[in-house]
Amino acid sequence: MLESAIDKMRERAGAAAHVPGLGSVGLPPPNRLVFYVGLGLLAVLEIVEWPIALIVGVGHMLADQPHWRLGQGVGEALEEA
Repeated sequence: MLESAIDKMRERAGAAAHVPGLGSVGLPPPNRLVFYVGLGLLAVLEIVEWPIALIVGVGHMLADQPHWRLGQGVGEALEEA
């Protein structure tokens, strides 16, 4: 039972990569990583301008944070407006 809980936590946390100078950097789960790579590819190919890709990527990352309650409150307020 404990092992299955640890496995689930590892799945949610994603993998980690060692980056020289930065150390161990956590990677998002594969489905989110594909989204970020695709967004970066669109920016590199100049299909989407890089500031727009950056804003969309950061917004997506913040929206995925379960503990970021302020963003949820702002979103709910905008829905009511």
